[in-house]
Amino acid sequence: MQFPESWLRTFVDPQLTTDELAHALTMAGLEVESLRAAAPATSKIVVGRVLEVVKHPDADKLNVCQVDAGTGAVLNIVCGAPNVAPGIKVPVALVGAQLPPVEEGGAPFEIKLSKLRGVQSEGMLCSARELKLSEDHSGLLILPADTPVGEDIRQTLKLDDKIFEIKLTPNKADCLSVFGVARETAAITGAELKPLAIAPVAVTLDEILPVKIVAPELCGRFSGRVIRGVNARAKSPQWIVERLERSGQRSISALVDISNYVMLEIGRPTHVFDLDKIHGGMEVRWGRRGETLKLLNGNTVELDETVGVIADDRQVESLAGIMGGDSTAVTLDTTSIYLEAAFWWPDSIRGRARKYSFSTDAAHRFERGVDYSTTAEHLERVTQLILDICGGKTGPVDDQSVNVPKREAVTMRVARAQRIIGVPVHADEMARIFTRLGLAFEFDGDAFTVTPPPYRFDIEIEEDLIEEVARIYGFERIPARPPIAANEMRATNETQRSIHAIRHALAARDYAETVNFSFVDEAWERDFAGNDNPVRLINPIASQMSVMRTTLAGSLVSVLRHNLNRRAERVRIFEAGRVFVRDASLAAGEFTVEGYAQPTRIGGLAYGSALEEQWGAPTRMVDFFDVKGDVEALFAPLTVRFVKAEHPALHPGRSARIEHGGRELGWIGELHPRWMQKYDLPHAPIVFELDAQALMARTLPALFDVSKFPPVRRDIAVVVDQKIEVQALLDEMQKALGEGPCKFVQRVALFDEFRAKSNTSGGLAAHEKSLAFRVTLQDTGGTLQDETVDAAVKALVDRLARVYGARLRG
Repeated sequence: MQFPESWLRTFVDPQLTTDELAHALTMAGLEVESLRAAAPATSKIVVGRVLEVVKHPDADKLNVCQVDAGTGAVLNIVCGAPNVAPGIKVPVALVGAQLPPVEEGGAPFEIKLSKLRGVQSEGMLCSARELKLSEDHSGLLILPADTPVGEDIRQTLKLDDKIFEIKLTPNKADCLSVFGVARETAAITGAELKPLAIAPVAVTLDEILPVKIVAPELCGRFSGRVIRGVNARAKSPQWIVERLERSGQRSISALVDISNYVMLEIGRPTHVFDLDKIHGGMEVRWGRRGETLKLLNGNTVELDETVGVIADDRQVESLAGIMGGDSTAVTLDTTSIYLEAAFWWPDSIRGRARKYSFSTDAAHRFERGVDYSTTAEHLERVTQLILDICGGKTGPVDDQSVNVPKREAVTMRVARAQRIIGVPVHADEMARIFTRLGLAFEFDGDAFTVTPPPYRFDIEIEEDLIEEVARIYGFERIPARPPIAANEMRATNETQRSIHAIRHALAARDYAETVNFSFVDEAWERDFAGNDNPVRLINPIASQMSVMRTTLAGSLVSVLRHNLNRRAERVRIFEAGRVFVRDASLAAGEFTVEGYAQPTRIGGLAYGSALEEQWGAPTRMVDFFDVKGDVEALFAPLTVRFVKAEHPALHPGRSARIEHGGRELGWIGELHPRWMQKYDLPHAPIVFELDAQALMARTLPALFDVSKFPPVRRDIAVVVDQKIEVQALLDEMQKALGEGPCKFVQRVALFDEFRAKSNTSGGLAAHEKSLAFRVTLQDTGGTLQDETVDAAVKALVDRLARVYGARLRG
């Protein structure tokens, strides 16, 4: 929100300097981002009157002017502006004057005595661009005829007027106007507020344009009137143009300028239709699929049932609350207009402009909430300005109120407010604050019941009122008191480790942490999760961030691509973040949303060489087993299983599901070749994604005796069919451990696999393989005898033979 200080002080004029006023606004929650003069510094530029203009003897495009600048002598100035003429008053830069630099950051431009094509020039006549007032350099800046000659131009044009730029939080829609800021200023400082005196204009026509509100959930109130005989070519007054430009708006035409001016002045967006271009009556309704509308900005948009429109008997004429249509736009030839002011429900406007990839001042206000009680009153303000500037005859106001908000009273307990604010603000002080804010209230001794005014859409709960008390009371008056709490040693849950411990463990294994948005491209969900029905956002911040993720893989691949595009050769990254999955069984709770599970996952990706390039180890690409070791280290001391399985994001022959006790804990594997090609990856990264809760859980350490006697190791090689997985054999042998002959077996581990290269190689058939296991046995009571060891080994071999048809390799 940008506006000149002089405009604000027409409504409220506190006895504060500019800097003090800016500080007061900032401390009350209206942060003043910048404060600058209306124009850069200048010197020795005065008002001059052109007395005579003759053609330059040696230049067709130059004129020699005689100028009275109030110096006592007539100045001879050479000028090339096309609109120079005798009798006009313009800014004159005298010899020695300092003008703003031509380029930002450059040195000031100094006017010197000079000769142009042999004619001496004793100064310069200035355009608005040379004074940095606007980009208009089509001609000289012509001043009003009654401007005193010789007056300093900074005084004439109020160039020392300060421009406030305020950064408003989304809840402060009531301050999206100069009057709204003035209302807050009056509440903050206690100064008198001088509202606009708006009186109904005289009605000279009996014409009413028929308007039908079909969608009351879209438009709660609609006010409009017909005005005929307007002069659209009338020039906007300088005071309107000046205030618009200093508020960041460009002057376009009188009718458009008036509409923009009232929006900035009192926060009411209005729209002016060319009445002669409207066919029949108008209808306020939702759009229909297949309809299109060419907007004022030149874009043609496709409409649907989620967008509100104003349509006539033939076509859609306006995008409700956002932007008018090109077909009924006013031009300089317009003579009859229809003026509209409405209350659009915020929910019906919110996000619609962004849907079409643009934003407007009107949508910015309507989606936050605009006063629904003053549509007719504000229409009178616009009408009066149009009559004063463009003339015309007016019809009566057609005011239809069908569905306006019903403001519910909000209760604020005094004790709770004092506790939250942290200081004992007395109830009388609170009452004065509510009075200054214009909040009607009732007080019953220990609580205030406040009815929010129609322009305050941000007051809905008790905490909103407490915030109002705190900021008007003054944040600077609230002392900083550190909290005091008794020290207490809390029991440590040894079966649970924090997510931070897992993050540190991954960082220790050479992974760098990344942080990504939880909303992602819809294509990522299809590619990496096989999800054709993701959780969609109603109001995404960007079209490529329109759904909530169910996997971290897409975010990790995106970070990888970002790094590869910047010539990174080795990338090892991880992310700890939430995913969002539909779950109909989930009920709403303090930390849950009904129907949606939000589990935390740990995802990682490794790409490039397994180790940094060095002399001590040969360079090789990272592979599945490198990352598998990292995952096993994360789960330790828990031993997890890696089961061959397929996943949409992973290579079908190089991926595994991670399990423990029959429960799925995550996935690991090489990225699918299809996605390598689609996302332009030279090599396949290894990706894993794990359930954070499973990683955080851990078992308590168990005590056991350390044997004083030496272990015994035996190697056995068995021949089985190639279709039999090694894990199946290990699981079968694990069942025998701790009982019978195998009670002394401590560990069984695979250390070799052999497959025949031909039918006669190693005594193996083509469909067979040889697996070598090392069996470790140990007893805490004594040294194991050969008979005991042999019996244990035989029991293991017999078990494999019985279940899987294994035989000892000869």
